[in-house]
Amino acid sequence: MRKMKRTTVDAIISYGIVTIAFIIAQSMINNGAMTRALKGQMIPICVYIVMAVSLNLVVGISGELSLGHAGFMSIGAFTGAIVSTWLLGAMNVQNTTVRLITALVSGGILAGAAGALIGIPVLRLRGDYLAIVTLAFGEIIRSILNCLYFSLDNGQLYVSFNSPDIPGKLIVSGPAGTKAIKTISTFPAGFVLILIALFVVLNLINSRSGRAIMASRDNRIAAEAMGVNVTKYKMMAFVTSAFLAGMAGALYGLNFSTFTAAKFKFDTSILVLVFVVLGGIGNIWGSVIAATLLTVLPELLRAFSDYRMLVYAIVLILVMLATNNPTIRSLIVRMKNSVQQKDGIHQAQGGTER
Repeated sequence: MRKMKRTTVDAIISYGIVTIAFIIAQSMINNGAMTRALKGQMIPICVYIVMAVSLNLVVGISGELSLGHAGFMSIGAFTGAIVSTWLLGAMNVQNTTVRLITALVSGGILAGAAGALIGIPVLRLRGDYLAIVTLAFGEIIRSILNCLYFSLDNGQLYVSFNSPDIPGKLIVSGPAGTKAIKTISTFPAGFVLILIALFVVLNLINSRSGRAIMASRDNRIAAEAMGVNVTKYKMMAFVTSAFLAGMAGALYGLNFSTFTAAKFKFDTSILVLVFVVLGGIGNIWGSVIAATLLTVLPELLRAFSDYRMLVYAIVLILVMLATNNPTIRSLIVRMKNSVQQKDGIHQAQGGTER
């Protein structure tokens, strides 16, 4: 009997752990064992996990520093809110699941298209220059959203730039943000979105394209010399990351009846980057754990009142010092090497038996 690849086993274990965590959390919600405050954090946790995993694809796997991830999230959020409201008001689609799926996909597609548009000039830059330009694009997206007005009148969707004088009921009102959006986001939908993000990212990493992306990250000149189209593969990672961020943004936006573009400032991009760095650049599971813990931590520290953000900062510093400790890092490396050696021995024994 042919054994499964190590990467396939790891992926199945990852999906299994996420599923078990969801079952535990859902059972706690159903049995009333979870506090109301923590229950309200479930959807944001799912959103930030997807954001961290998608950004790690760019920062960790592709090796490019992007500081405009919140811009793609904002595109998804506003697109999801508009599409959901339009389906309900114009098409009379009462099924919330259909509206939510359509909104998530629409938000992802539009954010992915924006990622492709931005990636064409940006990905030809490197290092700090790329980081500054992505930061600028994120702020440009937020500024444009502050000037857009959308309304719905007799099934017709109207849009105006910098002018609220349009017929019908306003859905998006410039800097005032969205108005009276039906909240349809659910925790199970967030769980499914996490599985989709992990499936897409892990399969891309372990594919031929993923190896080309990592080769471009490790040595761009050598990759180009071997015939790898560096810009193409970096664009693939960037657009995939933007698409997932757009879906996460749509889920986030439909969790609130009203929100503004100010929610997606530079601070949000830095927050997601902190998740990636704290969990380990290039470590997908680390991003999942860091996003979960750091989203819940401020709520758990609420008992410290005015000092909770100080404690939060101290915890961040201590974790970073621990993860960068040479002794701990060498121990982790030895554990990884031990696992790889055992895996190689098992594969060799299986080949001998055949």
